[in-house]
Amino acid sequence: MKHLLRIFAVVLLSAGTIASAAAQEQSRGRTRFILAASWEPAFCATNQKKAECRNQSSNNYDATNFSLHGLWPMRQEYCDVSDDLKQADRSSDWKDLPAVQLSQEVKAKLDKVMPGTQSGLERHEWIKHGTCTKLSADQFFSTAAGLIAELNASAVRDLFAENIGKELDAETIKAAFDQSFGEGANARIKMSCRRVGNTRMISELTIGLSEDAIDPQQGGEPRLGKLIQGAGSTSFGCDRGVVDAAGF
Repeated sequence: MKHLLRIFAVVLLSAGTIASAAAQEQSRGRTRFILAASWEPAFCATNQKKAECRNQSSNNYDATNFSLHGLWPMRQEYCDVSDDLKQADRSSDWKDLPAVQLSQEVKAKLDKVMPGTQSGLERHEWIKHGTCTKLSADQFFSTAAGLIAELNASAVRDLFAENIGKELDAETIKAAFDQSFGEGANARIKMSCRRVGNTRMISELTIGLSEDAIDPQQGGEPRLGKLIQGAGSTSFGCDRGVVDAAGF
């Protein structure tokens, strides 16, 4: 009888361990989309000839807010796009690509949060990434603009805006993500830096999102935190860098 009880206890323990591991795996989630948020002054420090960089000033929205680089489905690119158009996207001026048909409302939102539209960035992003979402261009860019707006309404954006010209370290940025989007949100973020002269500047944050990223927003409720929490973890990348100021 004691032998049977020991076997039963081992079975229960094993089942509990498996269930715990499954729950832990589920809690980690899976990254299905990436929201790429650029710090435009750092981008412009090495792209001064770009139209959006020639017009940059400290009064611009992108001088103190994150800019939308893109919303990228994981491991999918150029869906149902012709070889000729792929080649044009990879080798030509993006302004030579077909214009993206957007409503005036969405175009106005996009021009605000994506200064790269001055160089045709939205044409590239639609051909390479948006075509893989099964959304219309209006839906795709409206969704992406809404997500970057949430980031710019957070403690993360405030941290960057308050430290322009100063260095931030990874732990400080991670804490701001957790404050804004829930404990552990920082594990879904990767930071990229670029060196300009002797200065290492923070250039971009890529943020992991769950598969619900392109679902229609319900009632205007904030959802970036939930999308981040549902994504898989990643390494943070660059551990510190300067928050560059607009202008050269």
